[in-house]
Amino acid sequence: MSSPIRLVIHGASGRNGKRLVALGHADPSVRIVGAIVRPASKDLGQDAGTLAGISPIGVALSSQWPEQVDAVIDFSSPEGSQSAIEHCESRGIPLVIASTGLTAEQIGRIALASKKIPICYAPNMSVAVNLTMKLVEQAARALRDVPGGADVEIIERHHRFKEDSPSGTALKFGQIVAQQMGIENHVHGREGFVGKRPHGEIGYHAVRVGDDAGQHTIVFGMMGETIELRVGASNRDCYATGAIAAAKYLVGKSAKQYNMFDVLGL
Repeated sequence: MSSPIRLVIHGASGRNGKRLVALGHADPSVRIVGAIVRPASKDLGQDAGTLAGISPIGVALSSQWPEQVDAVIDFSSPEGSQSAIEHCESRGIPLVIASTGLTAEQIGRIALASKKIPICYAPNMSVAVNLTMKLVEQAARALRDVPGGADVEIIERHHRFKEDSPSGTALKFGQIVAQQMGIENHVHGREGFVGKRPHGEIGYHAVRVGDDAGQHTIVFGMMGETIELRVGASNRDCYATGAIAAAKYLVGKSAKQYNMFDVLGL
């Protein structure tokens, strides 16, 4: 059996970071060697396992990076991801970026860094979500020229704490549909007397309630029939397990920008 990969969690005190610590520690092919948080974090010095709700794992939350690292998972913030990129680029460490809400400039920074190190970046790390993206791609391609046209609406639901809207995953679904159907107009919500719905647009609707871990529904509406593709998470573990799978995949890979389709072989 090969040695466990030495993994650092960047953003370890967040909701997803805690699950990464817990599930990474439970995985025999992974060894958590670092749990990075902001220098001003109130959680500095705590055992990462204790904070994650499991037994202590002997790794304290810190703003200092360990020396011996095989891969890093960033599940922090748009700003935090840039810090992780800089560190990993300077040390030649494979990096998984699972943070959402990145700007076009920040995404461009990922592309630049991927010329030096292997990076997996995806708006969603869930296996089910990425499989649904493939299904949406097939449906959009098939419905591009359906008689009467197909209307596309994307409805997403997340917890009340989510700061970006619509979700990065919803935007990715929209990008896939737009590419396959040749749609350029993206509309976010509707209010007032907006008139008849034109065919050449994708509508987005963001719902924020309670502690919802994330749901996405892509609706293709035709005259006389409708297709709905829905994917939902009951907890955050799917995002963490997907990110861990991506980290394992990157170890030993050449410098390039990868995505979850690569990791899953889709």
